[in-house]
Amino acid sequence: GDVNSNVLVSRSTGDAQLDKAVWQWLSWDKNQKTKEQIESLLQDGKHRELRERLCCRLSFGTAGLRSAMGAGFCYINDLTVIQSTQGIYKYLERNFSDFKQRGFVVGYDTRGQVTSNCSSKKLAKLTAAVLLAKDVLVYFFSTYVPTPFVPYAVQQLGAVAGVMITASHNRKEDNGYKVYWENGAQITSPHDKEIIKCIEECVEPWNGSWNENLVDTSPLRQDPLKKICDSYMEDLTKICYHRELNVQSSLKFVHTSFHGVGHDYVQMAFRAFGFQPPIPVPEQKDPDPDFSTVKCPNPEEGESVLELSLRLAEKEGAKVVVATDPDADRLAVAEQQESGSWKVFTGNELAALFGWWMFSCWKENCSQDADVRNVYMLATTVSSKILRAIALKEGFHFEETLPGFKWIGSRVKNLLDNGKEVLFAFEESIGFMCGTAVLDKDGVSAAVVIAEMATYLQGQGLTLAQKLVDIYEMYGYHISKTSYFLCYDPATIKRIFERLRNFEGPESYPKCCGAHSILHVRDVTTGYDSSQLNHKSVLPVSRSSQMITFTFQNGCVATLRTSGTEPKIKYYAEMCAVPGHSDRSVLEEELQKLIGALVEEFLQPAQNELTWRSA
Repeated sequence: GDVNSNVLVSRSTGDAQLDKAVWQWLSWDKNQKTKEQIESLLQDGKHRELRERLCCRLSFGTAGLRSAMGAGFCYINDLTVIQSTQGIYKYLERNFSDFKQRGFVVGYDTRGQVTSNCSSKKLAKLTAAVLLAKDVLVYFFSTYVPTPFVPYAVQQLGAVAGVMITASHNRKEDNGYKVYWENGAQITSPHDKEIIKCIEECVEPWNGSWNENLVDTSPLRQDPLKKICDSYMEDLTKICYHRELNVQSSLKFVHTSFHGVGHDYVQMAFRAFGFQPPIPVPEQKDPDPDFSTVKCPNPEEGESVLELSLRLAEKEGAKVVVATDPDADRLAVAEQQESGSWKVFTGNELAALFGWWMFSCWKENCSQDADVRNVYMLATTVSSKILRAIALKEGFHFEETLPGFKWIGSRVKNLLDNGKEVLFAFEESIGFMCGTAVLDKDGVSAAVVIAEMATYLQGQGLTLAQKLVDIYEMYGYHISKTSYFLCYDPATIKRIFERLRNFEGPESYPKCCGAHSILHVRDVTTGYDSSQLNHKSVLPVSRSSQMITFTFQNGCVATLRTSGTEPKIKYYAEMCAVPGHSDRSVLEEELQKLIGALVEEFLQPAQNELTWRSA
């Protein structure tokens, strides 16, 4: 109240737009910690930082809203979560006449930041409060859950939408707000744009929006935990094909949940498949918002972050390690080799194994009159084309989508509605969807499917790594490499991509890269594709992010794109050989050379001051 207005009058920043934003923040924010952050910036005259925090808004990326926790309109905090939820309420109320009766699902992970008095659970309570205050039925989980539980619950309970508060595998400073539609898939455009408009229309918190105790007192709040957990585990057994082997198996598994939500749920999933539960990594099994034993909570980073689980596995004589990321929607896998060293599989290698497995299991269990032409697998366009090779040989369909699982989820729902059968979908960043109980990536189901696969293969005298070689021998080697550069300057990123669009002159893309000639270019940002007769991209245009794919004469496909959730320029490259071309080392050398040229000539890391990821 009054104190603030006095502070403000005496401390105008000399910028009317900023003054208004400061005034709004100080009158609306009821979180003492974040309010103080803005007050002290104002008192210290730190106008530039105030501008950065208050004069821009959060926008929907590939995973909804994601940003650092802290004070300001472009950060994740109590106020911005309330604003986002008010916008979603408005949008859903316009779109569904039965919104209040059908209800809304709210889940959360275990992140938090003491300095901002901000935690996923608190943000989830505020999300629920906004809706409960407007008489909406809210399914609010009484404890943290894996991200896939939210889309699963939306479908099971017939809710109109759901939100998961999580920043998945991002650094500990971040949090996020992931929105799922009634079909159980993440929202795609145009919903995201429309929701942002609705958020802009009602930025001031409504009366009941700050009442986080409503989840404990409102009769409209239901706890879906037991029902969803039981139903999820039961649905999971539909993709369990060798229960009798699992029950007798002597194979040991180690599981790490990376200080996140995964422990209890992976234990349950293993039991549902008839396994002994996996051995947990004690230092990482309980939630810890500081992720104190890993330098970053992303299992994709490989051996460096899997240190504790690999040492435990050696001690326990476990041959396979499964790692779920903090919100348990992604899965990393490592296997001990003959030599004693560990092989950490890439997302693309795991997809080759999953694709082979899910199709073999389908073939063995399908009815006599089942038509393989009714069967589908999907991958995002920056992922390995190994499923395409398997599909060509086996007769099922393979489809590609834009990067981001939200595109896969929507497409799968569409295929299912048209009577098709979808067995598996993936993205190379270790996101897997086995079966269609959840229309999003799911690390819990993927972990237990890998365990069953390893058990089955052990009975055949094979390891996962040996089976992978078999698959490549049969369907053709697919060798891929993915990495990234960090770039914190949006202008530099834009310049890099604009240079590629006007490489040989205005609006002409590069014709070669080093010694490698380019056959086709597809630019999803602008909708151009030189391989199509009309030069129009088949994938939908997405102007908000940068993405260009080059197909080379030698069969290599390479993509450069910006990340939707982090300050990264990512590159993906893959050599696809036909079956019988099994000289792996020649292919690897060729790929290495091409990536070298791609990075040097197209990204120019030295002059653009890009930092390569320190692997």
